[in-house]
Amino acid sequence: MRPYRNLKLASLIQRELNNILLRDYETEPGVFITITGVEIDEKLLRAKIKLGVIPFEKEPEVFLKIQKSSRSLRYKLLKKINIKPMPKLVFFLQEGSGQKNTVM
Repeated sequence: MRPYRNLKLASLIQRELNNILLRDYETEPGVFITITGVEIDEKLLRAKIKLGVIPFEKEPEVFLKIQKSSRSLRYKLLKKINIKPMPKLVFFLQEGSGQKNTVM
């Protein structure tokens, strides 16, 4: 498969998921969720999504909520991006995010 397509699709998924999280996903006041990266395997079956959560103390509970709602996020993403097959969304926390929990 062409790697250019995977990169373009990863960028599109990152942008649309960020929009969905900002618009439709409710968090506590003062909690900021962002997608820092998306990697898609060659066969478009799985998308590894790296999450960043500010403040660092809220990471575990926000991560669990997002994991539980991954099916609905995938459905909303499928409505925005019409691709077949839609990759399965697998969420990971950004490595080293505990050290970078301040916004300048």
